Amino acid sequence: MKIVHVASEMFPYLKTGGLADVVGALSCALADKGHEVSVFLPGYRSALEHGEVVGAVRRMRLKIEMANDFLSGDVRFFSPRPNLKVYLICREEFFDRRNPYGNGERDYEDNAERFIFFCKAVVEMIRLGDLQPDIVHCHDWQAALLPIWLREAERRHRVTLALKTVFTIHNIAYQGVFPSKIFARTNLPDELNQMDGLEYYSQINLMKGGIMFTDRVTTVSPRYAQEIQTPEYGCGLDGVVQARADDIVGLLNGVDSAVWNPATDGLLPARYTAENLAGKAQCRAELLRRCGFAAETKSPVFGMVARLTEQKGIDFVLANRDFFLAQNVRLVVLGSGDRRMEEELRVLAGAGVQKVCFSAKLDESMSHLIEAGSDFFLMPSVFEPCGLNQMYSQVYGTLPVVSRVGGLVDTVIDIDDDPRHGTGLMCEPSAVGLRDALQRALGLFGDRRRYAAAQQRAMAKDFSWSVAAAAYERLYEDSL
Repeated sequence: MKIVHVASEMFPYLKTGGLADVVGALSCALADKGHEVSVFLPGYRSALEHGEVVGAVRRMRLKIEMANDFLSGDVRFFSPRPNLKVYLICREEFFDRRNPYGNGERDYEDNAERFIFFCKAVVEMIRLGDLQPDIVHCHDWQAALLPIWLREAERRHRVTLALKTVFTIHNIAYQGVFPSKIFARTNLPDELNQMDGLEYYSQINLMKGGIMFTDRVTTVSPRYAQEIQTPEYGCGLDGVVQARADDIVGLLNGVDSAVWNPATDGLLPARYTAENLAGKAQCRAELLRRCGFAAETKSPVFGMVARLTEQKGIDFVLANRDFFLAQNVRLVVLGSGDRRMEEELRVLAGAGVQKVCFSAKLDESMSHLIEAGSDFFLMPSVFEPCGLNQMYSQVYGTLPVVSRVGGLVDTVIDIDDDPRHGTGLMCEPSAVGLRDALQRALGLFGDRRRYAAAQQRAMAKDFSWSVAAAAYERLYEDSL
């Protein structure tokens, strides 16, 4: 098949979260299976500075209609591996910025215009480049309107640009809601700026358009596909999702074993396997050393790598500060985001010298070391569409402590619910629920035989993208 992916980020060219990992790994997995895969990304500064881009780029010039204006842009493209081509949509005014979505305090005011331009340029490149994809797969609100622009371009130019479209909701909490005046920049028919179109409480909602006008809708886990059809988790779009219920499927993400594999991970001080965990002990000692803790510490180490947002349950961790200060445990947190949460974690680390370590730096190497060197990985999310770190932690023999929501339910089995198959601990998404799971983790860590058995079961699970990509192949074939 000819498959086009359209997303706002992709590892290794730009990454702020799991979306980049998913787009990068899925695209590569499909290419390795022999499909002809193209990925469209904004031409961010970090992407253009990447070694692969600098060394092997071809260019094409585009002019894009935006209301009554025509804005120019470049398309740069290169092939990082067989069957895979990456296209960068470039316009310095929109994408030559240090951060992709905002300045750290708030979103950029021109985000709507930036990503409208991006998607229109993708459609134009598909047309002028004669890509003729079987499937155009769009990810999250930044690419949500591409399906409808494809069909509008087909109508205008009297050609077929793509056979089917797929839209994936990675996180329905982020919808791309903008003032209604932005609608003019879409150049779509006025009748689409109504309640049964993009209109959303006197604004426009790009994700709503993606859900309504694509051929198939996916989410990143079966549980989340059901949750977003409820008022509790639908973030105001539950009714729209329910209207497409017959066309929605939840497909779990996978783990990129070329990046996340303790047997080959070049970012670790030592490699290891389920059969020989000596390297994991070395990673644990190095993690403790980097955090300023005694390397011979025998008490359990809880690790956490997350964006500091309400979604990730950071407040539940902070509400249990007395546990981490009073119990003989160690806590290592890596993440940035909400300034209040950053400050409270710094205060906790200051109060828990030799017990709590916090770093707000973006550090890929440290994130791998936390996964490998911790005994438990904390992920007490308020909601979690799929999640990747709970899968990484199991692959690395680190037992996850997670909330009973979304994709966490689909990927972790509570050891007390199912002693024969359990690979972690689950809790209700609350401070009290997390406290119960932390206490149970202490008991589990003290029972070395039981802990080791759960560790072996976790490392035996197959979260590979070869499995996940096969599910997407079936979806594409079924759609066609």
